Amino acid sequence: MTRLSVNINKIATIRNARGGNVPDVALAARKCEEFGAEGITVHPRPDERHIRYAFVDLVMEVVPDQVTLVPDGHNAITSNAGWDTIANKQLLTGLCKTFHSKGIRVSIFIDPIPEMAFGAAECGADRVELYTAAYAENYPKDPEKAIDPYLETAVAARDAGLGLNAGHDLSLENLAFFVRTIPWTSEVSIGHALISDAIYMGLEKTIGAYLKEIRKK
Repeated sequence: MTRLSVNINKIATIRNARGGNVPDVALAARKCEEFGAEGITVHPRPDERHIRYAFVDLVMEVVPDQVTLVPDGHNAITSNAGWDTIANKQLLTGLCKTFHSKGIRVSIFIDPIPEMAFGAAECGADRVELYTAAYAENYPKDPEKAIDPYLETAVAARDAGLGLNAGHDLSLENLAFFVRTIPWTSEVSIGHALISDAIYMGLEKTIGAYLKEIRKK
């Protein structure tokens, strides 16, 4: 069964807009889990626009179940590419070893390119997370064509012995088709669309709606 992890960055962005602790990000995370989410995602960025951090130190202190390595530049509005796991093998291998020393599962964020999945395995990763922006963009025009490179890369990841996550621009519109086509997806991480839907529907109802989409046959 695919697990739903809620990315709470947007809640932190609202908090940071006024300072203080409203909305309370930790409380929001607890509520997401109370309403049925099976994981919480936080994504520090270089400019600390939402989650504040010294990333490696924070991870080593908190010891989460999983850390996902995402290649964000200082000028990136949002994640816009996956790792080149071949060109960055030395860096990624070192990070995998660091986090594995604490027993933390490591996922590497990649574009839907099979070679990048095999490269992630060579780095010592446990999982890859497929960057699904292109899928979401092309889904309304041709769902089958949109998912083809993701299916190919998901098969490569499975053949390499890696677990599979997915995230970025997944929504109530396109989520069920993705999970139905690639049913061995272990986890989807959803933030922007889910928090946006929660403005209209409320957080509890929204999480329920996303879980329903995941579980469609």
